[in-house]
Amino acid sequence: MTASDILVVLPTLGDRIDTLRETLAAIDAQRADVALTLAIVVPTKATEARALAASHGALLIDDPKAGMSAAINAGIAARTSETYYAWMGDDDLFRPGGLLRLKTMLDAHPQAVVAYGGCEYIDPTGKVLWTSAAGGLARTLLPWGPNLIPHPGSMIRLDDLEAVGSFKNPLKYSMDLDVFLALRKRGKFVSTRTPVSAFRWHPDSLTVANRRASSLEAEAVKRSHLPRVLRPVSYLWSYPVRWASALAAKRVNAAA
Repeated sequence: MTASDILVVLPTLGDRIDTLRETLAAIDAQRADVALTLAIVVPTKATEARALAASHGALLIDDPKAGMSAAINAGIAARTSETYYAWMGDDDLFRPGGLLRLKTMLDAHPQAVVAYGGCEYIDPTGKVLWTSAAGGLARTLLPWGPNLIPHPGSMIRLDDLEAVGSFKNPLKYSMDLDVFLALRKRGKFVSTRTPVSAFRWHPDSLTVANRRASSLEAEAVKRSHLPRVLRPVSYLWSYPVRWASALAAKRVNAAA
């Protein structure tokens, strides 16, 4: 059996069987290019989802029922020989060659801790609504602007991810932002504007349906990573960023 280079963690409640089936097919397509382990974190009662995941060769991990961060960490704990971590939602997709592109970037830059690419926002039918491709600007914006590094379009060195403590509870929406800010202090980020993933935009997506709560949590996370002297004045840029993010979300909703 070939050792895996990439640990793909996919948390699911098992209530989106149709999109989960599509997601698993997109992950299977990546196996032509890279050796990966797929760890699916799923409730024990989600029997249909568990059977579907098993049919795709996934490692089944019982959902710890302690939130999204805990579910992702449970998947990471399944690590054996893997060097890199990637995340996928149960309604999102990897684009053809996406994982290979990200892995090649990290292989070529040993000092880099994160690689990320562009991300297409798609509607429930798969139609592309908008493409986020901020490139290197996304890393610069992290401490004070919007988080333009897509979690489903990023790859992280597992040693560095574990060194910063992985994903923190009780964060629900901004656990990836918190990790990216911590990793920003550890090494380089490398990027491509080429889309490597697709994020499905629909009303019951956790972040989409809870836009205000997501914004407030992101502001708190960014504030916690600022030097103490800057924290009291962080509202000077937090409010404009919140407004711009809400406007962008409305435009994508209108397109959807």
